[in-house]
Amino acid sequence: MQSGNKVYQVIISDEAAQMLVSHARFLAQVSETAALSLIAEFDEKAESLEQFPERNPWLSDPLIPAGKYRKLLIARRYLLVYQVKGDNVYVDAVVDCRQDYGWLL
Repeated sequence: MQSGNKVYQVIISDEAAQMLVSHARFLAQVSETAALSLIAEFDEKAESLEQFPERNPWLSDPLIPAGKYRKLLIARRYLLVYQVKGDNVYVDAVVDCRQDYGWLL
C-alpha cells in the first residue's frame, strides 16, 4: 500500500466528462438542484482520489482483466470508474448503476 502522503494526479478523460454532462443534463430535466449536486459530488470525489485511490474496490466483471479498474459510488447511483497507473489516476467513465454498463467493458 502507498503512503498517505503521496499525491496522485487525477486525469478525467473527455469521455468521462461527457458522460457526467449527459447524466447532469438528464437530471436537470427533473431537478436542477440534483444535477448541480451530482456535479459537485463528482468534483469532490474525483479530487479525493488524489489521496489513496486504492481505497476503493475493484470493478469486477468476467469481461475485463482482474485488477484493471476501480469504482467509486457517487450520488447513490453513479459509478466513477478509474484506474491507477503510477502517479496518475485516470477517470475513464461515469456510469449509471441502474443501467447495463457492459458496453463500457
